[in-house]
Amino acid sequence: MTYCVAMRLSSGMIFVSDSRTNAGVDHISSFRKLHVFQVDDERTLVLQSAGNLATTQSVLSLLRRHNGDNDQPNLLNGRSLYDIALMVGETLREVIKRDGEEFGGTLLLGGQIRGEEPRLFQIYPQGNFIEASVDTPYFQIGESKYGKPIIDRVLRYETPLSQAMQCALISMDSTLASNISVGLPLDVMVYRTDSFSDSEQYHITEQHPYFSQIRQLWSKGLLSVFSQLPPLKL
Repeated sequence: MTYCVAMRLSSGMIFVSDSRTNAGVDHISSFRKLHVFQVDDERTLVLQSAGNLATTQSVLSLLRRHNGDNDQPNLLNGRSLYDIALMVGETLREVIKRDGEEFGGTLLLGGQIRGEEPRLFQIYPQGNFIEASVDTPYFQIGESKYGKPIIDRVLRYETPLSQAMQCALISMDSTLASNISVGLPLDVMVYRTDSFSDSEQYHITEQHPYFSQIRQLWSKGLLSVFSQLPPLKL
């Protein structure tokens, strides 16, 4: 299991993924689940993956192989993010059909191609997908239930990127606290609209000072608010 969250906001995009994979408590390891594809001054794309690791690695391998072939559409020459979502969905469906329905996977595709606004898609194992909107500016895949309440309460399309990042990290912290199948380190990327840059990428470990600080402050804040609730009177 894993947890990934992506946000499409008025000023840019936020992507956060954990890196834990496991096949039982005796087989826990880390694999990157946030992958960036970039063409200078023309496009920046991010793929996040959850589900069966063999499936998602096969999909990414096939997509990367196609990137070297300019005679067919690929991540680096697709005309629009919609076209690329179709391509990624078809690849995911083909891999699952080859390997079996029990080896599923779900992907998030986000970013910007010059001439378009930033876009964000959630791609399902069947190969179909939905797109984020102003009213629904974020998607989660994997172990999403623990981190969803804070996002629903805080996030809006107009939320500044700095606050959205705080929200995404607290959402991840809530998931880390409640599910051992999600774990550090985290891979994080901030994309600013029309920058076509992949420079704001971060690798967050247990010792990361800012993440440690907000985790502690959030926990103390929750306890403080809880202690101030009025006594129960039925």
